[in-house]
Amino acid sequence: MRARKDGVEVSETAERTAAVGGPRGGQPSRSGPPGLLRRAAVGFMQQREATVFVVVVLLIVYFGFISSAGRSTFFTKLDLINVSQIAGPIIIIAIGEVFLLICGEIDLSVGFTYTLAPFMMHYLIDFYGVPGILAIILSLVMGLVVGWVNGFLTVAMGLPSFVTTLGTGFALQGIMLITSHAEQSAIPGPVQGIGHWIGEYAWAEIGWAVILVIIFNLVLRRTRWGLHTIAVGGNQLGAQEAGVNVARIKYGNFMITAVLGAFVGLQVAFQTSVIDPSSGGYQPMFYSVAAAVIGGTAMLGGSGTIIGAFLGSVMLAVLTDGFNVIGVSANPLPLIFGAAILLAMVANVQFARLRERGRAL
Repeated sequence: MRARKDGVEVSETAERTAAVGGPRGGQPSRSGPPGLLRRAAVGFMQQREATVFVVVVLLIVYFGFISSAGRSTFFTKLDLINVSQIAGPIIIIAIGEVFLLICGEIDLSVGFTYTLAPFMMHYLIDFYGVPGILAIILSLVMGLVVGWVNGFLTVAMGLPSFVTTLGTGFALQGIMLITSHAEQSAIPGPVQGIGHWIGEYAWAEIGWAVILVIIFNLVLRRTRWGLHTIAVGGNQLGAQEAGVNVARIKYGNFMITAVLGAFVGLQVAFQTSVIDPSSGGYQPMFYSVAAAVIGGTAMLGGSGTIIGAFLGSVMLAVLTDGFNVIGVSANPLPLIFGAAILLAMVANVQFARLRERGRAL
């Protein structure tokens, strides 16, 4: 049936549709400020990093403004430097772990590469007379070699990366203890100048961390290497059939992680002005993996975020420093970290389900 309206022939269906839908008849538009705010909130909560960002903000508000003990000290320059020096090494190692976790692997040995690298620099300079800058470069090359070995044992020999890197970690620790006699060493004189910019300067570690986060976030999101890393973790067989060199991706990500671990070891040595055999080990690795997972990187591969790992590292640093500022003993910190990891993971899982259903709040 058709009717005439204002001299124009209009079908009944079109007339009913116009009457029911659309903004005619004074219905409120969703393009106003409330609608924009709602869409902005939905867009924010759809981001993988949203949960940990909110947690970091709440922790900063609590320690900096609510806690009476923290108000006067949390935002001082000295305390901010302390937070940055806790977060910096975790962030840098977490970058490598994110790439490995995305492609379905993990590196447990990175903390021991961290420990051995400054000793390698010390041996090359003090025992073999190698120039300072070259010794630093060779220490980083040692990280490349460790990463290649991890990749070879995992990819070529078919060992699980958990077992591979557990074994190489113990081997690296043994090499370090035998060669150093488990004794501390001083920073060699020829590298003290360059060490100022690597780790001795108060803001050096967080500065390097931010630079590396920007670079590797672009690599992960905007380059073929990052896309192939995600493809390998999401569906390795499908990636192979699509022409992705899976072996090269895994070798490369193991090498990236080990080099970053070696670099952090040099940073911490310069920052503390001592080469310590008790530094590194499993703790920085576990903190970095925790930061990556808290930030939204999937343990089973296929997805991950560098920005999330950055925020997860900041969260752990703020917790560590904040409880120290308000006078809480270090003894309950592992319990707090465990609870924080579990709560963050529960929140991540729930928000992921909401995102999948298109009902993110």
